[in-house]
Amino acid sequence: MFVELLRSNKTLACVLAIIRIYLGYEWMTAGWGKITGGFDAEGFIQGAIDKAAGDQPAVQSWWAAFLESIALPGANVFTYLVMWGEFLVGVALILGVLTNFAALMGIIMNFAFLFSGTVSTNGLMILLTLFLLVAGYNAGRFGLDRYVIPFIRKIYTNNTHLKEAH
Repeated sequence: MFVELLRSNKTLACVLAIIRIYLGYEWMTAGWGKITGGFDAEGFIQGAIDKAAGDQPAVQSWWAAFLESIALPGANVFTYLVMWGEFLVGVALILGVLTNFAALMGIIMNFAFLFSGTVSTNGLMILLTLFLLVAGYNAGRFGLDRYVIPFIRKIYTNNTHLKEAH
């Protein structure tokens, strides 16, 4: 019942828009700060790997192994993925365009930061993002998704009919 209300109620769509814009602002400003501030993911990745040591590690060994074998050697790529990912997720959430995809990418980044031992605002952002993801289309109702989603559905429907005709 709550999920249906979250997915269809226009009043809740207003609340979701506020949540969406808040999250978007947080992501966009964090990304912009990294873009303009000379962010380098290598230090962050190395710090997360170091947190995997000791009796009570803040980072699980499986995640540290991923960071050490994939992320650290590709730190230049991860630098761009993090800073531009944060910025673009923020812009998409503020505008309400491809809201569900942007929220999904944002929550993946939040979990990656949590796995790396950084609590900060990630827990709150995950909780709020879950509401956006469960709400589906309603989370972007008062945004550009109002125009983009029907357009995408129309293209998908037209392409599906063309494939069935052949």
